[in-house]
Amino acid sequence: MNQKIIVVTGAGGVLCSTLAEALAKQGHKIAVLDLKKEAADQVADTIKAAGGIAIGVVANVLEKASLEAAKKEVNEKLGLCDILLNGAGGNHPLGTTSNPYLELEDLKNTTEGFKTFFDLDTAGIQFTFNLNFIGTLLPTQVFAQDMVGRQGCSILNISSMNAFTPLTKIPAYSGAKAAVSNFTQWLAVHFSKVGIRVNALAPGFFLTDQNRALLTQSDGSLTPRGNTIIGQTPMGRFGEPEDLVGTTLWLCSEGASFVTGVVVPIDGGFSAFSGV
Repeated sequence: MNQKIIVVTGAGGVLCSTLAEALAKQGHKIAVLDLKKEAADQVADTIKAAGGIAIGVVANVLEKASLEAAKKEVNEKLGLCDILLNGAGGNHPLGTTSNPYLELEDLKNTTEGFKTFFDLDTAGIQFTFNLNFIGTLLPTQVFAQDMVGRQGCSILNISSMNAFTPLTKIPAYSGAKAAVSNFTQWLAVHFSKVGIRVNALAPGFFLTDQNRALLTQSDGSLTPRGNTIIGQTPMGRFGEPEDLVGTTLWLCSEGASFVTGVVVPIDGGFSAFSGV
């Protein structure tokens, strides 16, 4: 694989830091972008300690001026962006219902923090849509300008398996990731004449800092929701960050030169299982 300059947003997180480190091991130069400079620098330092080339750059994926400043730094220190990995994303509790199904007695529940569909907060829903969708669109607007008309350039978005079939309790996140998948296909067509491929990963259930408390107890055992997920995952386990590496390396390589507009599930068979 020819050496590329790869920009990774949300790279301070568990999944995208693993992908950034894996791409660096292939000889690529990595711009580690994160809202927190300390987190970005930590990942960049890990890459450099292993013999790779990386810089930590602070960037807010919801502010175009911040992204333009980050692009200026990347261009000055590394060069033109060849590949953009849009990894920033997440959910918000205000866009999440307490129960998977609405029951009549839920309407009388006065427990603090209990939320039915009718209690969902538009601020939490907007935050989730902005972080996942706008947080993919804006970095693409900024960094794809480096790619137009050049060979070997691509964009890799992070969707989710719940973009195919929505999960209970998280309508905002499911809808936002469905928007990312749709945008991936739209953008693949739109950029098809200027040499930019656009694809997406659709991870299944991976334990991260954002969902660990929802899926596991303090003693490491599974919560009821965690047990349900494992019961619906034919491979019988949560994903490990390293499970995303192979598909990422493929989609970013010339081996995928005729692959664009695809959303690849990496979910241990979750999306293929009917439950019976």
